Amino acid sequence: MSSKRDYYQVLGVDRGASQEEIKKAYRALARTLHPDRNRDDPEASEKFKEVVEAYQVLSDPEKRARYDRWGHEAPGGFDIDFSDFGFGDIFDIFFGTGTARRAGRPRPQRGADLRYDLHLSLEEVAHGTQREIEVPRLVPCQACAGTGSAAQKPPQTCPDCHGTGERRLSQATPFGHFATVTTCPTCRGAGQVLRDPCAACGGEGMARTPHRINVPIPKGIESGERIRLAGYGDAGVSGGPPGDLYVVVVVDPHPVFERRGADLATELQITFAQAALGARVSVPTLEGFDELEIPPGTQTGEVLSLRGKGLPRRQRLGSGDVYYLVRVVTPTDLSREEKEVLWEFAQLRGETGVQAPSKTSRTSRSTRR
Repeated sequence: MSSKRDYYQVLGVDRGASQEEIKKAYRALARTLHPDRNRDDPEASEKFKEVVEAYQVLSDPEKRARYDRWGHEAPGGFDIDFSDFGFGDIFDIFFGTGTARRAGRPRPQRGADLRYDLHLSLEEVAHGTQREIEVPRLVPCQACAGTGSAAQKPPQTCPDCHGTGERRLSQATPFGHFATVTTCPTCRGAGQVLRDPCAACGGEGMARTPHRINVPIPKGIESGERIRLAGYGDAGVSGGPPGDLYVVVVVDPHPVFERRGADLATELQITFAQAALGARVSVPTLEGFDELEIPPGTQTGEVLSLRGKGLPRRQRLGSGDVYYLVRVVTPTDLSREEKEVLWEFAQLRGETGVQAPSKTSRTSRSTRR
């Protein structure tokens, strides 16, 4: 039968304790039992290891489940690692900052995503298109083949930190010895240095260079929509995948039309005669000009439309409409004959107060001060 104490008893927690409660109990005991605080106690190291062992088992859900079922005699036992409880663990115990980072081979890192704002006209939105853009991307330096070295040599172990990427300073305090760990300034934590950095990229191994990319523009795209081009962002680091390029669409204002989703709107000026009698007039569309029927008696402020002459709809078939806000224009340059005809028209309708045209009425507007 095992002579080890129950792990829950070692940490002073119940069997139903949460992971947070187990961690809190471990830290409190570790602060008290750490050998650096108990140099006069020959059993301090063993007591501390007992706490560490209990914590390693109970903080791991799989190990904890096996322990709850089998106890210390669980098949295969529990792999306990005391090698990581050195300088770095002091920071986790006393300050909760986590184990100090150890330098090693750089991990692959995904490249950064890029953004490009692409301005489009309404005509391009209506028909869809393909645009070529130029994007500065971070890619492996061609001069040094991405090594960062002018001679394309691998980096060497940092002579100041001997490859750890850290500087440690041990300091005696009333509570014992504490280790201060800082990033090595020589290698900036990499643990490796270049002896002959590439002049083109400054030893970074990466250079930002312009790339031409074709961007497909679907019909009916809206301002603010993003087109994702996978793998066209910055290159990854240490073998990591590249980032993505996000092309953000900006639809420029149109000189004639205002966009409202798939619909377009504009103002249409018509004459008094066209409004009163009705007419067929030529109106602008994105495809050129088309004919619009003006019903007799049309008033200023009415809205007429051409169906299906707007922009393609993004999520369904068909196109939007073009809406024309009517404004009846009053002429300001009537001839005497035109005024006489209008006056006669007013008399026929029984309108009162209408000023009769005078012999000088044709030039009165230009000579008035």
